Amino acid sequence: TTTEVPLSKAPNPQLKRAAAKHLIERYYHQLTEGCGNEACTNEACGSSPGFQRMDNNAAAIKALELYKNNAKLCDPHPSKKGASSAFPENSAKGAHNFSACSNGKMNLKDLQPTREDFRDLNYLTEEKVYEILSLCSETEDYSPLIRVIGRVFSSAESLVQSFCKEKQHTKEELKSLQAKDEDKDEDEKETASGSSTAMEVEPEASASSGDGSSNGENNIQKFGPVEVSVDIDAVRRVYDRLLSNEKIEAAFLNALVYLSPNVECDLTYHNVYAADPNYLNVFIIIMENSNLHSPEYLEIALPQFCKAMSKLPLPALAKLARLWSQYGADQIRRLVETFQQLITYTVISNEFSSDNLVNEDDGVVAATKSLKIVYYANVLGGDLDMDHNEEEDDEPIPESSELTLQELLGEERRNKKGPRVDPLETELGIRAWDCRKPLIPYEDFINEPLNEVLEMDKDYTFFKVETESKFSFMTCPFILNAVTKNLGLYYDNRIRMYSERRITALYSLVQGQQLNPYLRLKVRRDHVIDDALVRLEMIAMENPADLKKQLYVEFEGEQGVDEGGVSKEFFQLVVEEIFNPDIGMFTYDESTKLFWFNPSSFENEGQFTLIGIVLGLAIYNNCILDVHFPMVVYRKLMGKKGMFRDLADSHPVLFQSLKDLLEYEGNVEEDMMITFQISQTDLFGNPLMYDLKEGGDKIPVTNENRKDFVALYAEYMLNKSVEKQFKAFRRGFHMVTNESPLKYLFRPEEIELLICGSRNLDFLALEESTEYDGGYNKDSHIIKDFWETVHSFGQEQKRLFLQFTTGTDRAPVGGLGKLKMIIAKNGPDSDRLPTSHTCFNVLLLPEYSTKEKLRERLLKAITYAKGFGML
Repeated sequence: TTTEVPLSKAPNPQLKRAAAKHLIERYYHQLTEGCGNEACTNEACGSSPGFQRMDNNAAAIKALELYKNNAKLCDPHPSKKGASSAFPENSAKGAHNFSACSNGKMNLKDLQPTREDFRDLNYLTEEKVYEILSLCSETEDYSPLIRVIGRVFSSAESLVQSFCKEKQHTKEELKSLQAKDEDKDEDEKETASGSSTAMEVEPEASASSGDGSSNGENNIQKFGPVEVSVDIDAVRRVYDRLLSNEKIEAAFLNALVYLSPNVECDLTYHNVYAADPNYLNVFIIIMENSNLHSPEYLEIALPQFCKAMSKLPLPALAKLARLWSQYGADQIRRLVETFQQLITYTVISNEFSSDNLVNEDDGVVAATKSLKIVYYANVLGGDLDMDHNEEEDDEPIPESSELTLQELLGEERRNKKGPRVDPLETELGIRAWDCRKPLIPYEDFINEPLNEVLEMDKDYTFFKVETESKFSFMTCPFILNAVTKNLGLYYDNRIRMYSERRITALYSLVQGQQLNPYLRLKVRRDHVIDDALVRLEMIAMENPADLKKQLYVEFEGEQGVDEGGVSKEFFQLVVEEIFNPDIGMFTYDESTKLFWFNPSSFENEGQFTLIGIVLGLAIYNNCILDVHFPMVVYRKLMGKKGMFRDLADSHPVLFQSLKDLLEYEGNVEEDMMITFQISQTDLFGNPLMYDLKEGGDKIPVTNENRKDFVALYAEYMLNKSVEKQFKAFRRGFHMVTNESPLKYLFRPEEIELLICGSRNLDFLALEESTEYDGGYNKDSHIIKDFWETVHSFGQEQKRLFLQFTTGTDRAPVGGLGKLKMIIAKNGPDSDRLPTSHTCFNVLLLPEYSTKEKLRERLLKAITYAKGFGML
């Protein structure tokens, strides 16, 4: 039986909680290690002959049940040294403390640690560590320090009290504090009892970081400093001194193995953070260990700690992200490397497959969730722009008339409330694309080994189902590369197409009329814009849901069946015509080779809406477009306004002029003689005057107001002057993508890659990935001649070849290596030209007799190819 005092006799609530925790820990070790008596008859003891072993989590839950039921607790058997704890001092300390409590009095000698073992030292300070280290150095025996580290770093309660900042008080403050002491105690009791208010209580001390950046300092001003009670600089100094000693480092490792399951249990069942926000100190202190990514931690200690971290409530995760955002680039990189090392180690140490999903590995999942905290810290600590947001559309996108029927059939439209938003993002009050430049590159968060083993079809299913039991890496898109995310988007688009097709079939049954399951466009090649845009305009007005159907294009008078290739050519033709400068919808910059909205275009808003629809349809139907927009367009599509820095990409000459104005060291007003009135030219070259401020022609630009002038100029050029055109364009784009996870998964630069493909054409990668059919293989003589010929082509000829074979002259997301082209034999030597199935990226190649003939026939085919026919 236990020798502990009854909890009801504990002298105060703090000791009562400590006693309860100590009892639970003893039950836990009784279950996991036993009492040491092989003949033990206690069924809830690991030493009992009939006892069934259980894992740490099950043992923790069982220990709670035994505590609630006041179950029998074995005394440690003499043969079981330190049976009640992984660190023998804990049991001795516990028994000593509780016997002292039962007598109702404390001896001051009991609170004074001895020089030999520091047995009653329950928390650490920087000074105390150095004191013990000095004593150990003198005797060359580090065991006292190792025991202290083991005891303190294996106890969450001890860590919370360790390395706290010391606040200096004046004599007057000390008197005031003493006078209010009793009131303060009462307030603390009330705070601990109310979890909702406890979450809002923050310690007074401010956060400390050793290498904060200027961006981090700016964001501290914006969000306010994160207040924690732990002295982070002191923790770092202690780690620097101690981790160089291998024996001491092993103590940190062993303590973490013991600490993590207890912390996970505290967070899962006891709601400890709500009662004491300082519980976060445990994670702050442990994550300062710069050796966490080393091999000895990766097997057990770090995965268990990540699992505990993933149990933190949302306010705690947000606070940790805000704190880490103040650390600076070097510390963020260290944290990223720690979690990435664990994920990579686990992935390459296991054989994940469709039967053994990486999604079901607790260590990888927990490390990914922990990495998300660092990701948002990286965003928060970067160059943030939270103020320049595009206004939402005045009128919502019209919903389909099919919606009522869908609800009747149980097919309620997905994401009806809008695209998914990460809860941590909401808690922090930011969006990932608010960051113009993060502390470290986004690419550092991508884990390629994980992407290689991820079964994206299963992961997408978990993403859509949104159950707690199944984790989807699509909820942490920062860890996925563009190829993997594109595959997830492809599944989402295809499933939506099939859903629309099924709804259409059910509609036909209910209404008794034949409806088209596809978005069918029949166009004349010579009038592609007129035919396509009129048809799309009718669909957008009558039933926008039809835009979610699979696109099927037919060129009048041609026999081609659209399995993807005809759609590719359709988009190519539409883009060529729309962006023709003669039409006047867009202006073209010769120096940047980029297009921009024409502020004085004669076309109505409907035309720009239709262009947005075309862009959305290209993404939805997995087609690459040859469009050339500056990056600010994609940022505006994501909801961010253009700023002065965006002019460098879209209007480089203007950007340089305004930059020179800002840097001018002379008298701006006298030397430049400019005002807040600017002039633009219309389509016919006539000057149009615009006042950046009311009465701008009478307000001179001076050294004092030039920043204001530059900001207003950029605002006019990128936002106000093209407001009507861009709003219409964005509205059309959202008609197709409003239910898509596009904004959730992709950053602006990735959306450009998605729409335009890659401009880097690596034909060696294409050769490596190409497959052969009909009797050809990579060693065939004609195939060797073929690749030598293609590699000898100039850049323009290579683009023509890609256009001829695949329907587009751009590489897909991930490069040409992801294309999967097939070269098939098309008969013996003849004068026939090579032909292609652009829908399937298949090149049909006759077995030409000479390399010269092959080159001549191939060049003729790719130069004069236009139109579709049936073979």
